[in-house]
Order: sequence, then C-alpha cells, then structure tokens
Amino acid sequence: MLFSVWPHPSRQMNEVLDLATMADDDGWYCFWYADHYMENTDDKSFKPGPVHECWTVLPAIAAVTERVRLGPLVSPTSVHHPALLANRAGTLDQLSNGRFVLGLGAGWQINEHAAYGIELEVSGTRVSRFEESIQIIKSLLTKDHTTFKGKFYEFTDAPCEPKPVQSPLPIAVGTGSPRMLKITARHASDWNTWGAPELAAERHANFTRACESVGSDASTKHTSVQAMFFLDGNAAELTGSPMASRSIAGSNEQIIDALGQYAATGFKEVIIPDFTLGTNAKERRDAYARFRDDIIPKAS
Repeated sequence: MLFSVWPHPSRQMNEVLDLATMADDDGWYCFWYADHYMENTDDKSFKPGPVHECWTVLPAIAAVTERVRLGPLVSPTSVHHPALLANRAGTLDQLSNGRFVLGLGAGWQINEHAAYGIELEVSGTRVSRFEESIQIIKSLLTKDHTTFKGKFYEFTDAPCEPKPVQSPLPIAVGTGSPRMLKITARHASDWNTWGAPELAAERHANFTRACESVGSDASTKHTSVQAMFFLDGNAAELTGSPMASRSIAGSNEQIIDALGQYAATGFKEVIIPDFTLGTNAKERRDAYARFRDDIIPKAS
C-alpha cells in the first residue's frame, strides 16, 4: 500500500511547507489539501479560525517538493466552474512536472455555500451538475477544443492550454453515494472514501458493484481511504461518537492490524490526516515519524 499525508487547512504555512518537504524526503506518496473556505459546522453557523485556500497552497507545495504527488481532497464542482478546474489542473501538473492529482466532489458544506451566496442545490441536481463538470474537465484536459451543451454548462470550441504532463491526468472522486459511485466508475481513474476498515470495506464493495454495473474494471481504479487516527487512543471511548465509524484508535499493533484490513479489502492508498495527531506542530511531526518508522514498515 501507499501512504499519504493530509494537514488540516488551519495549520500555519511554515508547518505545512515543513510537512511537504518531510513527505518528499521520506517517501510518502501524496500530499493532500482540503478545498474549503471555512471550518465545517454542519449548519449555517460560523466557527472562527484560519482556513488557508487550497489552490493557493498547492503551487507552493509543488515548488518545494520533487517527488511527492499533490492534489485537492476534494474540489467541489458546486463552487468551481469546470473551465477553472481544468486550467488550474493543467498548469499545476506542468508546475509539478507530472505529480498532480485532480480531486473532485459534488460539494456538501452548508455554511460555506450559505456564507458566500453559492447555491447548495438539492442532491440530485448537484450530482447532475457534477456529472457534466467531470465530462467537461476530462475533455478540456485531453482534447484540443471542447464543445459541450448540457443543462448547466455550454462550451463552444473551448481550449485548455497547457495540457497536463500526465496523459491522462488522474482524476480522483471522493464519494459514497450510489449515483456518484457510478459516475466515478464511468469517468474517473481514482476513487476516495472515508471510513475505518469495516465501513470502508462496505463502501469498497459498493464501488466494485458500481464499476461492474457500468462495464468498468474496478481493479484498474486507484482506490484510497482515510480515517481519523488516535495513536494510543482507546477505541471504546469513541463508541457513540458520530466519527466512530471513521476513526481508528489504539497501539501500534492495533493500527498495523487496521491498515492490514484496508490492504485485504483492496485499497491501494491510505491517507493519514493530521487532525488528531497532536495539539502542536512538534506533536504532529512526531506522530508522522512514528507512522514512518514503527507502523508503515510493518503494514506494507
């Protein structure tokens, strides 16, 4: 399996850049960054605090690294126009010399859309918009010109230059809903989900069925998963928590066992967020070093 890092977007830039160079030096697979403008609250309320803008941070990551891959986890098509996403992706893949992964999603964060006056359409409409967006983006990144007429977007002989170094550029979709899984199976190269091993295995099976339903080979897709990791935490204390099914707690051996379950399910990449790895930069850096030295070598 491959292992990737994911800092919280509130982290100070010196910590983020230090983590990027560490990931590059130590052989981590990818550096992911959330594409949001504010902290989620599950409603329209606002929680104060910094949230750094993803598409400004990613070029800095590309500039200070040479090997690690990078991408947004994930960019919502409810917020971003497909022409903007495609042109950013092509340029960032050039800047990183072929290391960029375009993470996409349909959008979901209530307070973000409300605060900025961006309509959070009903689920079915939002997914339909996403379906048009991913097709347009793929066309812009591969064809000389794109013409498309749909319900939401109309493109006429539209260019997108420069094209990415990678051909095709990897597109990862973060989703778990049945219709989105089918769209992902049909149009994307990568699929991402949240979940501790039990939930993740269920979602992986759903994705495999979605691939089969559209005539796609699931084994050719790059699959990734992330969970909240609580090193030396007590799993029993998470019982009843809304994040329990998305969390892994315990000793090194228990974490290694959970990673082994991911591998047995068929996941190819495990993303380790720093959200629960410490209260300061040193603690978080030490936690990643512990994964690197004591956990990952025994899990891969």
